[in-house]
Amino acid sequence: MAKAHTNESSDVRDNILAVGQRIMSGKGFSAVGLNEILTEAKVPKGSFYHYFGSKDAFGEALLSSYFEDYLADIDTVMGQPGVTMAKRLLDYFDMWRDNQSFLDCQGKCLAVKLAAEVADLSEAMRTVLNQGTSAIIAKLADAIEQGVAEGSLAVDDSPKRIAESLYQLWLGASVMVKIVRGTAPFDSAMAVTRQMLHLDHSSG
Repeated sequence: MAKAHTNESSDVRDNILAVGQRIMSGKGFSAVGLNEILTEAKVPKGSFYHYFGSKDAFGEALLSSYFEDYLADIDTVMGQPGVTMAKRLLDYFDMWRDNQSFLDCQGKCLAVKLAAEVADLSEAMRTVLNQGTSAIIAKLADAIEQGVAEGSLAVDDSPKRIAESLYQLWLGASVMVKIVRGTAPFDSAMAVTRQMLHLDHSSG
């Protein structure tokens, strides 16, 4: 019985996080009130504070959950069998473009949406953002290092610096896509990515 109650509690918490992620990816953190999330999630306000001590604590949990899922997605892409690491990296950036090329990103672009906003609002959320983005960059650096070792790509700097540059490039492109309401910034980012990895257009 206790196990069933634990599973139910976990489901309620996960539902609140999923709804919050979807709404805040579109509107941001400060613009969304708890009532909007809880109404959509069909959860009474009192229950919210059973799972999260405050809105900031909710934001921290939200970002942690987001990065956990995001890093698992990277592992899936980078673990594809039968293709080069260069192809896997290009597939990852294609996935990035696909997830963020439309106005309502359905919770898939939370870090891009919240990064600048919450980094100044909450040290706890900034820390989660820093840890999450650092983990992404580390996985990209590892993939680049493997690609160099297998000979499917080449770089002119350390894998870590290239990974940092690529992540920053695509983060900036994601912001520009929102400004221009078009995907041209992603086309430019992909062209620069190919240059940095010394890939011609026949690769991947």
